[in-house]
Formats: sequence, C-alpha cells, structure tokens
Amino acid sequence: MPFLKDLNIAQREAVMAIDGPVMIIAGAGSGKTRVLTYRIAYLIQKGVYPDNILALTFTNKAANEMKERIKSLIGRKADGLWMGTFHSIFARILRLECEKLGYGRNFSITDTDDGLALIKNIMAILNIPTDTFSPYSIQSTISKAKNKLLTPEDFASKSGNIYEARVAEIFKEYQIRLKNSNSMDFDDLLLLPIKLFSNYPEVLDKYHRIFKYILVDEYQDTNRAQYVLLKMLAAKSRNLCVVGDDAQSIYSFRGAEIQNIMDYQLDFKDHKLFRLEQNYRSTKKILDAAHCVIKNNRFQIKKKLWTENSEGEDIVLLECMDEKDEGQQIVKNIQFLIKKDKYPLNSFVILYRTNAQSRAIEEALRRSGLPYIIIGGIKFYERKEIKDILAYLKLISNTKNNEALDRIINYPIRGIGETSIVKIKQYAFYNQMSFFEALERIDEINTIQDKVKANCKVFVHLIHKYVRLKDEMSLTELVSSLINELQIINEYKLQGTPEALSRIENIQEFLSGVTDFVKTRKDASLETFLQEVSLLSDIDNLENSKNAITLMTVHSSKGLEYPVVFIAGLEENLFPHVNSLESAKDIEEERRLFYVAITRAQKRLFLSYARMRYKYGTTVSQKISRFIDEIEESLIQRSSFFGRMNERKSNVGPDDVKWIKLPENHSLEKTKNAQKKYKVGQEVNHSVFGDGIILQVIGFDNDIKLIVDFENCGRKTLMAQYANLVIKN
Repeated sequence: MPFLKDLNIAQREAVMAIDGPVMIIAGAGSGKTRVLTYRIAYLIQKGVYPDNILALTFTNKAANEMKERIKSLIGRKADGLWMGTFHSIFARILRLECEKLGYGRNFSITDTDDGLALIKNIMAILNIPTDTFSPYSIQSTISKAKNKLLTPEDFASKSGNIYEARVAEIFKEYQIRLKNSNSMDFDDLLLLPIKLFSNYPEVLDKYHRIFKYILVDEYQDTNRAQYVLLKMLAAKSRNLCVVGDDAQSIYSFRGAEIQNIMDYQLDFKDHKLFRLEQNYRSTKKILDAAHCVIKNNRFQIKKKLWTENSEGEDIVLLECMDEKDEGQQIVKNIQFLIKKDKYPLNSFVILYRTNAQSRAIEEALRRSGLPYIIIGGIKFYERKEIKDILAYLKLISNTKNNEALDRIINYPIRGIGETSIVKIKQYAFYNQMSFFEALERIDEINTIQDKVKANCKVFVHLIHKYVRLKDEMSLTELVSSLINELQIINEYKLQGTPEALSRIENIQEFLSGVTDFVKTRKDASLETFLQEVSLLSDIDNLENSKNAITLMTVHSSKGLEYPVVFIAGLEENLFPHVNSLESAKDIEEERRLFYVAITRAQKRLFLSYARMRYKYGTTVSQKISRFIDEIEESLIQRSSFFGRMNERKSNVGPDDVKWIKLPENHSLEKTKNAQKKYKVGQEVNHSVFGDGIILQVIGFDNDIKLIVDFENCGRKTLMAQYANLVIKN
C-alpha cells in the first residue's frame, strides 16, 4: 500500500502487526496518531469491514482528527467505523441495550454541575452539613469509587470512618435518584456496560461479533472500569491494540491507573511490543531536558527519545521576584520573540500547574494589549443562558429529569414561587414519583394556591407540546420554536446591557451549533445532540485558528503542541504540588506532568519561577522546583532579575530587564518561627478525627500542611491554620 511509505520502520512494523494483542509505547511527538490512523486504514485495505473496528480516544477532537486523516488516506471506505471517546461509544451502546437494565432509551446524562446539585439536595434531606462534609469531595469520592467498580453496598462495607460512612449514605441515595429520574452520570456510562455484559452474556457475544479489532489511544489514561470493558470486549478476538506512553500518565486524580499497562502485559502475555522513539516535534535540547527529568522516575518502561531535528536554542529560565514580575517577564519575552522571530500569537502557550496562577499572567497580558484565550474558563455550554435552554431540552427528552426541571420551572418567571416548589417536591417524594409527574397531578396538592396551579398547568402543557413536537419536526425547528415561544431573546433585548447582548449572541451561536449538528450527523436527534453536548471537553472547543496566546493548565495541554512554550510557577509546593509530597508515587506523577509540559514545545522552551508568591493574604518565600535542578545546567540559560545575568549567556531576552537584589536571608527567620509550633512525632487531637500523630510538616508560614496519622480514620492532610489541632505533648 503506497501510504505505508510515509512511515518510519518502527511505525510501519506497528501498523502491519494486525493480528493478536499489540502494545505500542509511543513517546511524545513520535507520531502515535499517524500510527493509529494508518493502522485503521491498513485494516480496511486488508478487507476488514469498518463496522468491525472500534477505535477509542479520550477527546472528540482526537477522534475527529483521526477520522479526517483516515478519509484522506482511503476516502469513504472508512464510513461505518466505530470511533469516539469511551463515554460516547458506550453511551451509544447503552441507548441500544439499556432497557435490559431498567432504563429508558431516552435517558439523560447528568453533568458534573447537575450531579453536584443532586448531592447537595440529598445532603439537605439527610441533614448532613455542607460545612463539615464538602459536596465537592463527596462527588469526587463517589466518582473514584465507581471507577474502581464499587457499588454503594461495596463502598459501605469498606467504609472505615465517619466521612466514608456519610458518603456511603449519600452514594446509595444518589444512585437511587439517578435511576428514578432515568439518568446516568459520566461514571455510569462505563459502569453500566460492565453490568450489562456481565448479566447478559448474549449481549456481550453480540459485540464480540461486531468488534473484531479494537484500538485504544492514550491507553495510559484508562481507569479500572475502562480496562475491564476492554478485556471483556477483546476476550474472543484478542485483537486489542493499545497505544500510549507511561511517561505521560498524569490523570490518577480522576481514576487513571498506570497499572493498566502492567496488567495488559500480564493478561495478554502473547502481546507484541513496539516502541516509537523518534520524535518529530521538538529540538534536541528540549528532548534532552525532558530525558533529564523523566529518567529520575523508577516506575517506567525504558525508552530514549531521539530526533533528527536541529539542536535548537537553550532553555531559558526566568528568575522572577514575584508572580506579578513573572507575568511581566513572560509578556516581555513574548513581545521580544514576536519582534525578533516574527512568531504569530497562536505560536505561544503559557502553562501552569493550577488555574489560580492565570490571574497575574492575565493582568500582564491585558496591560500589554496582547490577545489571549483561556482553556478552563467558563465553557460555552456552561453559560447561564445556554444551560437554561439545555435544561428545557433535557426535560423534553426525559420528563423524569428532576434537576433540569428544578432549573427552569420558574424561568422565565411564571409565578411559581419557591414555597410552592418545595410543596410539589414533597408531594413527589412521599408519593414516589418524579417532580414532573407531581406537576401533572397539581390539582391533588391542596396546599397550592389556585393561581399557582394554573401557572403549573401552563408549564406542563408547554412541555407536553414539545415532547410531541420533537418527533414531528427537525431538531433545528424544535429548538428555534422553543426559544421563540419562551421569548428569551426578547427578554435580553429589553435589558439592553452589554452582558445581555452577549447572551443573545451566545443563543444565536447555540442555534448555529444545532444546525451544524443536524447537517453533519445522520443520527441527529434531540437525544444524540444532548449526549454530544454532555460529553464535550474544553479541548474539543479549542480554536487553533484564533490568533491569540493560549493559557491553560498542564493537564489540559496533553496531546497539544506549540512552537513556543512557557511553564510558569516552577516552585516547590506548587510544581510539584504540595499535595503530591506525601509519597514517591505522587512525586513521580508530578514529574510525568512536568515531562508532558516540556514535550509540548517544538522550538523554544521557557521556564519561570518566583522567589516570593502572595498566598492566603501574605507574601511567602518560595523555593525553586526540584525538577529544574534535574535538568543539566548546560541546557539552561538563566535570565536573572535579582543580580547579574549569567554573562556567558547574557543575550537571551529583552533588553529592558529590571535589576533587583533581595536580602539573601530575608524570609528564613520567619519560616523557622512558623514551623516551630509543629514537629514530626507530636501527638495531637482533632475535634472530628480524634487522636493522631504528626508524620510530616510541609510548607512555610500560613501555607503549612500537616500529614497526620489518626487512630480511627487513618492518614489525613490538613492545613495547619484551619485544623485547630490540640498538641498533647
């Protein structure tokens, strides 16, 4: 096949090994997407039907890019291919099979915000205070439990402290309420197919016959549930090809398990292993820096990236006074490169460990007048006006969706007050019915005023009307008609504020999005549209064509590349993050995260850190990250603003740098005094957790964290200034 000539030897071997289990360890920038797309094209050219191929990715963006590449190789032959994210593919399967599990095919997908609202509602009913038990933490704990395939009953049996016992109560009620409202959260989209395949072997056999070849992108990011699903689907054909890089495993916080790479090798002992080590993205110096860092990790599959690209420029280290100075120096270097090397604005990305770091950088960019976009701000589909319309559409699709109804029952204002809503919800609860069913029986609720009853009936009639119309008109007509009937745009026009006008533009953009969806999808329906929207990510919406500087967290940058990369905030307790300092395992993940950040860079790489940073209302002295120390000094040129610039490499940046010298030990005494109160080995008492022993003291000043081993509930990490610990010895 002519297109195989485009591949290097290692890539070609990986593409042509189509039978049996295959693991491809693909280093950063080594062309893994090309290998996956060429492998699919090769399979089809060898006579495999497209609908017998399942290709799984982690973003819609990646899936769409691969589809376009395959189309460019073999044309329309690839039509019928099962390709998409884990969640979208298994949501598609559940639409076909979910009735066996007691769900209707019109089930709703509960997003993170709606799931959180449901948890808060359950906590209120169970009288669990939100100031003692964080709803966000509870949501995360439930999600992690599901990723580990734990049912509410499993979790309850394993709970070992007050917090876990409370979570178990909420978890049980949470699942009941989701089921009763014919809804699934994101984790259910993976958990329920496992239940389906386990309880109905004939259904699993059906998909064994369909999926004869399975390919997985970014395999290192799979969680336990995803791996179990892959094992189940590949059990018969054993044609499971996984592509990933253990050095880029950075999502353990959302359930990803690097152990899946090792488990694959054990479960598929006859697998073929291919290493892709030639990098096409970065300069030699950038790759050398990445290798300097990642070689310090013990848990890894050994490999050494190499490239035929040029040596490239030295890596620049910006030593800054504080976060404000850091923002300014980043901007000055961008301006310098634009002027000197004619880089367009979309060549630059600024990466940081936490979203909070963006503030100082944004301020510097705004002052400079340089346009920028932020990944991780308010997403389009999370804007109020869009969520309002989506709530209507969710309710029309599934009238059992209580969260959607709760949002729009009195929007636009229709005279149904909070007191009446509470009474209706109570009636629904005591009669074991949905919120909407209670509205349909509003005449039976004697405590509701006649005027309010009349308003409820108008609303019910409206929803019934559109439930009927969704099967009689196109999706575009349905949405347009609904918006016009609700007079949302007219309401914003009357307000006349810039914000209101912006909301109108967003609604119009939403309508355009619906139209595009209908044009491009053969299976366009209200349910498929809502599913698509629910499963979108920030990166899916990244506008590569927009000429602006990009700001994002390192986690969000995975899979992307830019000519010029800035990595900000390279300080101990920030990067690596303070929460990672408890274990060697967590430090290794932080190092992998830094490796990912470095390998986004094609031509230029800038690192920066601040000597001081404003935290919790005070200025705190910062220590340079250990990761910078791991890079060979010969690869780095230091641009210092605290003393003399390294004369050997004094031509590195803008000419107008400020020279500031700080007292050498300006913060040492303060730090020592702050740490005197707490010592390793101290016995302490906490009002909730009981007695414990301090194992570790981390950080400085008001940022001190304590790792405490409690007798009754195990190891906890606490902020010292808020913990109110009583020292016993």
